[in-house]
Amino acid sequence: MEASFWDGKRAPGVQDTIDLSKYDSVVEVIENSFKRYADRPAFTSIGYTLTYRQIDEYSAAFASYLQNHTTLKPGDSIAIQMPNILQYPIAMYGALRAGLRVVNTNPLYTEREMLHQFNDSGAKALLCMDVFAKSVENVKDQTGIKHIIVTSLADMLPGFKRVLINAAAKHIKKMVPAYSLPEAVRFRECLKLGKGKVFQANHMKNPHDTIILQYTGGTTGVAKGAELTNRNLVANMLQAASALGQTTAGGQPMKGDKQAIIVAPLPLYHIYSFTVHLMALFELGDHSILIANPRDTETFIRFMKPWKLTGVVGLNTLFVSLMASPRFKEIDFSEMKLTLSGGTALVEDTAKRWKEITGTGVSEAYGLTECSPAVTMNPADGLERMGTVGQPMPGTALKCIDDDGEEVAVGERGELCVKGPQVMKGYWNRPEATKDSFTPDGEWLRTGDVAVIDNDGFVKIVDRIKDLILVSGFNVYPNEIEDVVAGHPGVENCAVIGVPDEKTGEAVKLYVVASDANLTADDIKTYCKDKLTGYKLPRQIEFRDDLPMTPVGKILRRELKDEEEAKRAASAA
Repeated sequence: MEASFWDGKRAPGVQDTIDLSKYDSVVEVIENSFKRYADRPAFTSIGYTLTYRQIDEYSAAFASYLQNHTTLKPGDSIAIQMPNILQYPIAMYGALRAGLRVVNTNPLYTEREMLHQFNDSGAKALLCMDVFAKSVENVKDQTGIKHIIVTSLADMLPGFKRVLINAAAKHIKKMVPAYSLPEAVRFRECLKLGKGKVFQANHMKNPHDTIILQYTGGTTGVAKGAELTNRNLVANMLQAASALGQTTAGGQPMKGDKQAIIVAPLPLYHIYSFTVHLMALFELGDHSILIANPRDTETFIRFMKPWKLTGVVGLNTLFVSLMASPRFKEIDFSEMKLTLSGGTALVEDTAKRWKEITGTGVSEAYGLTECSPAVTMNPADGLERMGTVGQPMPGTALKCIDDDGEEVAVGERGELCVKGPQVMKGYWNRPEATKDSFTPDGEWLRTGDVAVIDNDGFVKIVDRIKDLILVSGFNVYPNEIEDVVAGHPGVENCAVIGVPDEKTGEAVKLYVVASDANLTADDIKTYCKDKLTGYKLPRQIEFRDDLPMTPVGKILRRELKDEEEAKRAASAA
């Protein structure tokens, strides 16, 4: 039988391998880009641009502040909780240059979720936007956080514009709840204290040092921190840069002052956007346009319009929302060469309409947090293969296995397994969970996704072994929601599955067996609202007398999914 293992040729222009000796650490990548591209624009936010030189100076100042004005030591964890604003790359690069381990934190987290992540990661410092400071105030005494730094939306903008936008956010839009954090230091003050001062840049530079803790849901309902090392992130950066470097330049490496301009609407705290914008494109010397709130479609488009864009990095729901606006067609797409999609399945109709408007096909990719994240990517320039997530990244091997752990034949379904330098070290302080996520020999990461690999190495994701739900590209795990809902005194039992949703790809459906006959769906939604991030909230709630279970009492989510599929098939008939 021909095995499904594949590590063959990639698309034209994409390397078969990567040179891991090029960089030892992420800090080396960052500092190299500062030197090579000093006068190029690096990041733009709210209409204001900082160059590579300015990011260098600001991040150096932040590194100096962390080393000289706090009790933090190399290897300590700092949580960063912000949307896509200029402070993010400054803080990220500064923290890494200071030798700290970064904990990327979702700004949408509820206090319960924040508390778990801060404590699990052992975070000793937190940098957050003032919009979230009230929640920080409420949980800080239950954590080990010793240093709190607060910033406002427009803190990196010039004087009058900064004051005006920050005042509008606080007093007109009422975005900033009143809070009391007397011990907190303002981000601008940190930069002032560290400006022009030295810092020690020789920490956490071993290829195998864990420098990022990237949290991902677990089937037990407990979020786990994937340990991503210098080697993991540098490898995935080089893998992504190999692919992106070809497509953003129309098949040729950028030369001279030619620079790709790529829109960054996906959150930088998510590993997909982190690796693309803060790593791969930064190493290539490109320019990222940061979008703080992509849900505000009209403002999003307004920030895109001044530029002759080279590319957009997004996902299906974002493309749909952009195309729904008549103003989207006003953007200049004459330089567009790349549209990258990941995080959730790309719909064929979306890709077709996008190409009609922009003239560019959508290259769908696949990855997971545990792989830093990129595993496969479709070629661009009209070579995309719709319905697949592309070929393995350079230096990445794939195979599919059956229930017994044996490789299946090419073209047959099996659980997708990954081996490559981008695969995580393991889960933070969870050796058993780490062991369970790999094959018995410890060589291959089991993705939990059912896939088919064809003769050319193109991969099609056909199902999930895990009960993972993908809502607008965000991982949602049923057990977490069930644990919250089960805490309601009127709930006897409950179960959660994902159901198709035109807007978000999938949505959360909750089944409830109630012990209180007066319990309503609104009661449950209200109960969940301050306990679950918005994208995790149940969109559909169905009350039942009982739930399908195994003889030992385990809920059979597969039967609930089968029921939903049967309903959809019947309605379509």
